[in-house]
Parts: sequence; C-alpha cells; structure tokens
Amino acid sequence: MTFCVAIYLAFLLDLLFGDPRWFPHPVQLMGRFALFLERTFRRLFRDPGLAGTVTALTLLATVLLTTAGLLGLAAIFSQAALFVLAVFLLYTTLAVRDLLHHAREVYRALKDNEGNLDQARKKVAMIVGRDTTTLDGPGIVRACVESVSENMADGVIAPLFWSSLVALAAVVTGYPQYSPAAGAVGGMLYKAVNTMDSMFGYKNEQYLHFGRFAARLDDLANLLPARLTALLIIAAAWPGGGNAARAFTTWRRDHHNHTSPNAGHPEAAMAGALSIQLGGPSVYFGQTVEKPTLGEPLQTPTPQHIRQANRIVFLGSLLAVLLSGLLFLLLDIS
Repeated sequence: MTFCVAIYLAFLLDLLFGDPRWFPHPVQLMGRFALFLERTFRRLFRDPGLAGTVTALTLLATVLLTTAGLLGLAAIFSQAALFVLAVFLLYTTLAVRDLLHHAREVYRALKDNEGNLDQARKKVAMIVGRDTTTLDGPGIVRACVESVSENMADGVIAPLFWSSLVALAAVVTGYPQYSPAAGAVGGMLYKAVNTMDSMFGYKNEQYLHFGRFAARLDDLANLLPARLTALLIIAAAWPGGGNAARAFTTWRRDHHNHTSPNAGHPEAAMAGALSIQLGGPSVYFGQTVEKPTLGEPLQTPTPQHIRQANRIVFLGSLLAVLLSGLLFLLLDIS
C-alpha cells in the first residue's frame, strides 16, 4: 500500500492515542542505548569529541539495522504485516497529540489557578529547559509558546519530512510498494538524531565536545524542516486566529535572533502570528541568559495565546500531512 495511506493512518493514530504508554517507545530505547554507548566509548577514547562522534554513528547504524531488520522480518510473513509495522513505526515518530496536550495543561493551570502560578510553573517546566520558578504569567505563556513552536518542527514536521523523503526515494527508484517501510526507516533515523541532540547537545563541561557532532547533525537534519515549519505556521495563522501577514514579516525579520540556527524560524513566525514578543532573558541553572527577542510586544501574552498557538500547530501539522500524502497519491496516479 502507498505511503499516502500509511502516513494518514499514522497521523490519525497519533491524534487518537498519542505516544503509546503500553509499549516501550522507540525513543526511550534509543535513549537508554545512547547512554550505554556514551559510557562505553568514553572509556575507550580519551578524546571526548571522538567518543561522541563514534557514539552517534553507532546509534544511527544500530537504529538503521534494527528498523530494517524488523521490517524485513515482517515482509517474510506478508505485505500486510510489513505495512502494519511500517504504520506503527511512523506513528511513533509523530508527537502532535502529546505536544498539544502538554501545552493545554499549562493553559488550564493558568486559567484554573489565577493568582497562584505554582501549578502552571510546574506544568511548563515539563516542556522547557529553563528555570521556571520565577516566571510570571506572561513569562509562562512565552515559554510555552516557544516550546510548542520549536517542537512542532522537532516532533512533527521534521520526522514527517524525513519519512516522506526516504519514501519518495523508494518510489522514484521503482519500489513504491516499499515506500511505507522506507518512510519508517527515515523517520526512525531522524528520531535517533533528535534524541542524541536532546541528550548530548548541551554547551556545558560534560557535553561541549562529546555532544558537538550530535548537535551539528541535528542542526543539519532540521535545516529544511524548521523553515518549512515557519511556512506552515504562516499558512495556518489566519484560520488559527492569528495574523498571517505579521507572521511572515516577523519570520523574515527576526528568524536569526536565536542561538539555534533553526529554532528561530518557527518561533519568529509564531510570535508574529500571535502579535506577541518571544525570547528575551531566561534563567538556566541559576544564571540569567540574555537572548534576543522575536516579534513585537503588540499584545501582552495571555493564556489565550497558548490556545491560539495550539490551533495553529494543529492546523499546520494537518496541512503538512495532507500535502505529503497528496504528493504520493499523485505519484501513484501518474
């Protein structure tokens, strides 16, 4: 069956169930194995940069061989078994429901505990890396919107992009029947890259050199998806209750105002869509870090901006999946 059907089913499963709690999530397994590899190669190599590079390459090779091996075993049974496994693996690479759920929890905490921000600070701390203990209401909203915007790229658009790209390679090389399986391999490889960056991509003493290769690999893997995410946010801004024109102008003007080469794209577009300002000073491990701002403070951030951001993320993600599936449908027809 075509990748179009597979990705639509995977997206539907994610919307209905979110991350599977009843089954060891592939990302969790990757994370545990990455920690094992880190311990192993730090002992084998004195140079932390070399140890980190070998760790990353070993994890990628393992994920590739394991995913391809499981799909190969399924193919021995039947094409149907191969398709079902491919859909399941694609489903685990997407994170729309969980992303929206975590943001909704922050929104509810702000709405239900006006004047008492402790619960909202705890909820937003689950999705951001900064210190949230001193955040005021607008600061909590900004942190949540920034996280939702960036994670739309990391958790939805990037895995969809790499799944679609590898599936497309299967189609153009004459193996369209294997496009769902190929897409699953592409998505799992991206999740491995992103998992390593989230674990090792810190600029501290422990990971500055060890995590450099993983961080650069993640930057490269997200180069196009981050920019596509910005365009999707712009496209979804008006139906999502935002300002599409301001989203576009803010993206073009402010996307470089970020320490990350990629995160500034979706965050700047979202700041413009919501007519709020993101970025600015944040506290990490007790130290205040001055960061550039994205967007203009035309409105004070309120809980309603979280709801707006969620609508835009959902509509943008839906548009991306529909367009990806439509591409493969047209290829099938032709």
